[in-house]
Amino acid sequence: MEENNVKTNSFRAWLLAARPKTLTGAAVPVMIGTALTIADHGWAIAWLPCVLCFLFAFIMQIDANFVNDYFDFKRGNDDAATRLGPQRACSMGWVTEGAMRKALLITTALGCVVGLPLVLFGGLEMILVGALCVLFCFLYTTKLSYLGLGDMLVLVFFGIVPVCLTYYLCLPEGPRTVTLTVFLASLACGFVIDTLLLINNNRDIDNDRRDGKMTLVVRVGHRGGEILYLLSGVVALLLNVVFIVEGHLWAFLLPLIVYLPLHTLAFVHLLKIDHGRELNKVLGETARNMFLFGITTSVGLIL
Repeated sequence: MEENNVKTNSFRAWLLAARPKTLTGAAVPVMIGTALTIADHGWAIAWLPCVLCFLFAFIMQIDANFVNDYFDFKRGNDDAATRLGPQRACSMGWVTEGAMRKALLITTALGCVVGLPLVLFGGLEMILVGALCVLFCFLYTTKLSYLGLGDMLVLVFFGIVPVCLTYYLCLPEGPRTVTLTVFLASLACGFVIDTLLLINNNRDIDNDRRDGKMTLVVRVGHRGGEILYLLSGVVALLLNVVFIVEGHLWAFLLPLIVYLPLHTLAFVHLLKIDHGRELNKVLGETARNMFLFGITTSVGLIL
């Protein structure tokens, strides 16, 4: 998208601030959770909570992007001159500070409104789950990412929580439970999505060190971060072996045939580029691979 001559607080400015390309990260866990439900119970699942889970995930992803944009700007971490990743709305002046604060309130409130009906399907405990999602949405940028806990949060809130919760809520009438297969699939999903954070943190390792942001990559070093990137995708594939035991062979084979070669190629590109702004190319490849993992796993489960 053209990022020059963006009018302040315009539609284009808000679209850039929302970072629509990141919505695949919100869609993949819900997609896999829905496919797992269909694989176990056929197409007669509860579709309304599925739709609500998708909407909640999308809204909270946008909310997280706004939180990240606003609070990193306030900390002075999004200096346009030194930033290696895509430029951010507040630091570039596309969105004013006051407007972003209002947007944070609106998206957070909207997420709560969309998520509240899930109480009808999962009980009052869904309020606690929703509150934790909102809480950690803010804590990630403001505190926890500086402590090196970002990767763990991705595993939990882009893997375990959305996959298991979607499966749980979309079950047809009867006892609600989450199987071991669903839990392992949620871990696989979390590891795949974490590759996006790992490549992002590999690119930003020097700036993160300067800002006191002790990400996992900062802690293990540049080469260690590259190895973690490769292993994260490989571990996800190994976890998918559980689908063979469950009789869903294609849910293992399709990601193996499609995702693993592309992930390996992205790793080779990572080693070749090594550092700097050019790693944004690998970031784009990683986002594509992540989405393909979600599609191939979901299709394989439904076949």
